Amino acid sequence: MNRNLLQRLSAACLLLLLYTTAAAQELKSPNGNFVMTFSLQEGGVPTYRLSFKGRPVIKQSRLGLQLKYEAPKSKEEAEGDMKQKLVNPKASLYDNFTLAGTQTATFDERWSPVWGEEKAIRNHYNELAVTLHQKGIDRQLLIRFRLFDDGLGFRYEFPQQKNLAYFVIKEEKTQFAMTGNHTAFWIPGDYDTQEYDYTTSRLTEIRRLQAKARTENVSQRFFSPTGVQTSLMLKTDDGLYINLHEAALINYACMHLNLDDQNLVFESWLTPDAKGDKGYLQAPCTSPWRTIIVSDDARDILASRMTYNLNEPCKIKDPSFIKPVKYVGVWWEMITGKSSWSYTNDYPAVQLGVTDYAKAKPNGTHAANTAHVKAYIDFAAQHGFDAVLVEGWNVGWEDWFGNSKDFVFDFVTPYPDFNVRELRDYAKSKGVKLIMHHESSGSTRNYERWMDTAYKFMKANGYDAVKSGYVGDILPRGENHYSQWTINHYQYAIEKAADYGIMVNAHEAVRPTGIARTWPNLIGNEAARGTEYQAFGGSRPNHVAILPFTRLLGGPMDYTPGIFEMDISKLNPSNQSHVNSTLANQLALYLTLYSPLQMAADLPEHYNRFPDAFQFIKDVAVDWDESKYLEAEPGAYITVARKAKGTGQWFVGSVGGEQARTSTINFGFLEPGKKYVATIYADAKDAHYKTNPQAYTIRKVAVTAKSKLAQFVAPGGGYAISITEGEK
Repeated sequence: MNRNLLQRLSAACLLLLLYTTAAAQELKSPNGNFVMTFSLQEGGVPTYRLSFKGRPVIKQSRLGLQLKYEAPKSKEEAEGDMKQKLVNPKASLYDNFTLAGTQTATFDERWSPVWGEEKAIRNHYNELAVTLHQKGIDRQLLIRFRLFDDGLGFRYEFPQQKNLAYFVIKEEKTQFAMTGNHTAFWIPGDYDTQEYDYTTSRLTEIRRLQAKARTENVSQRFFSPTGVQTSLMLKTDDGLYINLHEAALINYACMHLNLDDQNLVFESWLTPDAKGDKGYLQAPCTSPWRTIIVSDDARDILASRMTYNLNEPCKIKDPSFIKPVKYVGVWWEMITGKSSWSYTNDYPAVQLGVTDYAKAKPNGTHAANTAHVKAYIDFAAQHGFDAVLVEGWNVGWEDWFGNSKDFVFDFVTPYPDFNVRELRDYAKSKGVKLIMHHESSGSTRNYERWMDTAYKFMKANGYDAVKSGYVGDILPRGENHYSQWTINHYQYAIEKAADYGIMVNAHEAVRPTGIARTWPNLIGNEAARGTEYQAFGGSRPNHVAILPFTRLLGGPMDYTPGIFEMDISKLNPSNQSHVNSTLANQLALYLTLYSPLQMAADLPEHYNRFPDAFQFIKDVAVDWDESKYLEAEPGAYITVARKAKGTGQWFVGSVGGEQARTSTINFGFLEPGKKYVATIYADAKDAHYKTNPQAYTIRKVAVTAKSKLAQFVAPGGGYAISITEGEK
């Protein structure tokens, strides 16, 4: 090779190196443990990578979006208004960029949530905002990175500009390149439900296991053989815990992840609408935050508040109407099949007309009748519960269960055996609130038409909270539960409820992404496999040791714990399901599955059989000043201590998984120098979730901040502790 050619090649390589590294920008977390590096690679492709304590977490990964190309129908359209909409198919927002500018900032504050796991949350991060210019088409894209001491959040921002006004997302191309074949705790990608048991496997096993699941249950709707949902929990072979999720899901489609299992790269996969499009946006606007929470200690994942910190502050001017709630209700007896939602078995009863329901023949099993609900009100008042939830109170359930797929409810017309005014006055006389139930049956348009009327009806009759439901396919037809259009409906319902001073507990809606910081009247969600599945064949015993690492990172879950009778056939002989949990495990769930909305879900007669264990449910708080995670390992165990809001009382909860274990904790969270009495509700030595679930012990011991505890936990078991000041 001659010398001139070698010089020219060397110069070319140098220019290429400068091109690919000149745009590199480094961002460190406040404590210095995290380093995020942004760079433009060959072709103007934006990328990032992330390390923790010098160990790679995310390898170099691409960023950007693919836009939908709409060809002009005529020359005039191309030269006219379409100029604002037209996107060259070769110029989507993932390449051909140059660096137009960067800005850095540091932010540090403490804010107080309306309710939560602690009374104050620190929001501390370093920020890098990268402005990119797309050559040839004159467009700008801003990518904002926020690096906290617990992880990274980043989002796309679309400034107001001439050549990007209205646009349609074909797909978001955000990547998360893994450093190895990690262990994953995952549920399959599904546009309409998160109600799955979690699978624990290597990344490369996801394809095989999903294929097996399809064979066993053809009704499951997976979008990809390697698609999974967030929040996704991962563990590396060298002991790093990684969580991938999103925050502030507003006016955008819910993100799933699709795995390239050859290269071990996850890529975002947005939920499509009825047309297959992934989102309709108008600049200026932003995407949700993409989040990566990382630690070498699993407890830090549970303690992270990064998802909330990436949401805006509270927008409700006077949130005083929002109160944490402990409640009972008729729900479990209907879920198990002991009672029914519907007043009659006549179908289609809707043909009778709502004014003629008295002509229908009662089926004798309707739970939401005046006398029965009064009994629940009495039980709630006797034991200090705040509220009673009543489902099945309004007309139409027999038509819905009769497979009238187009049937939609109104939300103001009670069955003949449910006296709204009488129950309103009776509950008030007992100091108990009633919780409304709105089953939309997936008909979001119908629900929106009724919403003002329904909320006014609630307020007129003393209801301050509603459990909303979205069971079934979404109407309008073709929409999905997690598409942009339906996401906007859920948000509309929350904000409309806030206008009326109403708290919302949304079931079958999208999994939360920290929005409860901004709209704390969203006091609960389902959006995962809850207790009801224990009456549908059961859930794995380790399910509750995974949920806090996944679903609960975005917000509280209305899991409906507190089941004392595990043999469902004793409620309904035709239902042979079994609750895969010990009684002590059920008590612990009030601590390990945080929620400001907690139900004692079982029947009053079952609590009356075990009054000593029921005492813990009566005593446990639902709002907290402090929370300390003492032990944690995904799918294996979680132990947490919480200090009740405005008191010196502490509670501890611990749940296990499939295997028996010994939990070892210390009481260093207590105030030094003080003496306390700990009442410990634990599994008996012969307890087992399947064969002996109701075997438990209760003992009182004196403890101080120097005390330690070694406590047996049965398979599917746990323990709960209430701690008060004083001597034994």
